[in-house]
Amino acid sequence: MKVKAISIREPYASYFRDGTKTIETRTWTTDYRGKLLLCCSKNPPSAISGKAFAIADLADIKPMTREDEKSARCQLYPNANSWFLENVKLINLFPVEGQLGLFEVDYNGKQ
Repeated sequence: MKVKAISIREPYASYFRDGTKTIETRTWTTDYRGKLLLCCSKNPPSAISGKAFAIADLADIKPMTREDEKSARCQLYPNANSWFLENVKLINLFPVEGQLGLFEVDYNGKQ
């Protein structure tokens, strides 16, 4: 089945993996809410670069506030939006050709 996906750079991808990050930040937004496959960008290189590493629920998107900084693992910046991710579940790593913005990936939940 096709699932929406997003690429996340290191070290932020690893912060999702260790549970210390639950908010992704972007300067853009989307009307989409639902399952979101989290993929690690190829650059900078890491052990999980170019791979899907988790599935989550994109619950909401709001303009970022100072209160979001701890869960986002970054400071407030101009035009930042907080993407609130819930139920982040690590999955078996599998290669993904990342893209900018939201993109679709075949994911059957068994990779």
